[in-house]
Amino acid sequence: MTTSRLKHFPISFFSIIMGLSGSIIAMQKFEIIYKTFKLSHPLGYIDLTLFLIILLTYVLKFIKYNDEVKGDFNHPIRMAFVPTISISMLLLSIAFLEIDASISKTLFFIGAPLHLFFSLNTITKWVQHTNFQIQHFNPAWFIPILGNLLVPIAGTKFISKEILWFFFSIGIAFYLPFLTMLLYRIIFHNNLPEKLMPTLFILIAPPSVGLIAYFKLTEGIDNFARILYYFALFTLLLVFSQYKMFTKIKFYLSWWAYIFPLSAFSVATFVMLNNTKLIFFKTLFTAIFLLIILLVVIISYKTIYAISKKQICIEEE
Repeated sequence: MTTSRLKHFPISFFSIIMGLSGSIIAMQKFEIIYKTFKLSHPLGYIDLTLFLIILLTYVLKFIKYNDEVKGDFNHPIRMAFVPTISISMLLLSIAFLEIDASISKTLFFIGAPLHLFFSLNTITKWVQHTNFQIQHFNPAWFIPILGNLLVPIAGTKFISKEILWFFFSIGIAFYLPFLTMLLYRIIFHNNLPEKLMPTLFILIAPPSVGLIAYFKLTEGIDNFARILYYFALFTLLLVFSQYKMFTKIKFYLSWWAYIFPLSAFSVATFVMLNNTKLIFFKTLFTAIFLLIILLVVIISYKTIYAISKKQICIEEE
């Protein structure tokens, strides 16, 4: 990568890892249902390798262009993507629970405290800001909150549930006011910029991940779990009903925002299937999973093409 392109290496590259890791976790559930060959295992190692490449590249950017990285940490929009670093670790930790427990444990014990740091740092900047406007608020702001809901999913095998409830509480308590603020921003102010439109899919993730985390903590499906799942289902339907808007958006790295939320919903559906045995959930899981694979293929191709044409790692407008 040339020096000039390294300078503009975007923090949003980690959203690729989020999408790939989410799809691999969903694939693991597909393999359980249909008893297929465990393709998720070699794909997990490929995903981990890609994460390390992206991480090392971003560290190199930090060394050579420290001010640019500081800009990511303070920008009203890009700062929300900084926790995708720790979220990528947590998602890889979840994926590797079925592949290599030692790798999973290592990623968890790095990713969980790192995400707590990112959460505190990001929320502190939100509280102490002097220049943020309502127009800066977008679904990507859910990312720092969302990561806290991932901690209990991987952590039940490693640390006390009391610590995991701490992280779960952060995610759930912040999700509700953030949802309220986002609805206010969307309804009463200008539409999101085209580049951020795909991040609307992120709205599917918090209730979906919340359901999975809650199940891990309680080991059962109660009425609160059902509320989380069925609100995730409604959000999925709401986002899908805007399909005409999404078909008009040109390619950005933000397209990867389609993958992880859908993967989270598919895994939440798998949890419901395991606990209810209803054929509806098996059919829905299969349909969403096939959509995920299709999107991964399409978006991967478009990402590689954009990189080859040097349309990525360029100065933002």
